[in-house]
Amino acid sequence: MQFVILSEMKTPIFKFLFAIIIPLLLSGARNGMTSIKSIRQDANSDELRTHTNEAFKRGEKLTYRMHYGFINAGEVVMQVLDENKQIGGRNTLHVVGLGYTNSSFDWFYKVRDKYESYIDEDAILPWLFIRRVREGGYSLDQNQIYNHYKNTVDSDGKNFDVPDNVQDMMSAFYYARTMDFSNAKEGDIFEFPCFVDDEVWPLKMKYMGKETIKSDVGKIRCIKFRPVVQQGRVFKKEEDMNAWISDDKNRIPIRAEAKIAVGSVKMDLTEYSGLANPLALVEKK
Repeated sequence: MQFVILSEMKTPIFKFLFAIIIPLLLSGARNGMTSIKSIRQDANSDELRTHTNEAFKRGEKLTYRMHYGFINAGEVVMQVLDENKQIGGRNTLHVVGLGYTNSSFDWFYKVRDKYESYIDEDAILPWLFIRRVREGGYSLDQNQIYNHYKNTVDSDGKNFDVPDNVQDMMSAFYYARTMDFSNAKEGDIFEFPCFVDDEVWPLKMKYMGKETIKSDVGKIRCIKFRPVVQQGRVFKKEEDMNAWISDDKNRIPIRAEAKIAVGSVKMDLTEYSGLANPLALVEKK
């Protein structure tokens, strides 16, 4: 549920999906864990915010089918692993995102992407973000270490100043689910900062009201959002993307649709397990 697309994207399919919906590690990705532990292990927990999270818990798994035009192109899987690794003496939620094309689509454009984020359990802020992208002939390995005491990010050895409570590509997906929309009115815009590709972007989403939609898992009460996106080579109009989020405490994305310069992309929830709360099902399939 991330909401700004970079018009300079080199790979518009799965990078696009993680940059808006989800927006983690292969075997060598844990190299950053030693250095991140040096971040003020004796820090007072009061120095970070406390943010209420009733939306997700360890063990949650969400599976999405991705359509590119009329083609069933692949799947995206989002998981909160059933583990607790401490970073700097603080408990974390280890979230993993996988994006891959189906074998029938591989001949056209093969994707094997993996993203991970270690999110502070009390503050809902990232400590470590790792990205492994394999899309067609394009590859990217990225490691980011977040220091929320100093408001800095170490991105592959380069240091960047960031604003308070900045999110990474993956943690933004989960943080957005914890936001309070109970008093939202149509047209209201919600915004928070995210660090993407060594830049800070304001992620914005416009509240569009409530709808009940039919999905692969049944008929579900939803909240509709329209991400405020960059117009350019990816999007022609600001309203070219819409997302539907379950109208319950889980706030899980049920569907996302987008018209982009090179066609259209759609994601639909196909399976779920380990939810923290009952899903807003009107009618189960």
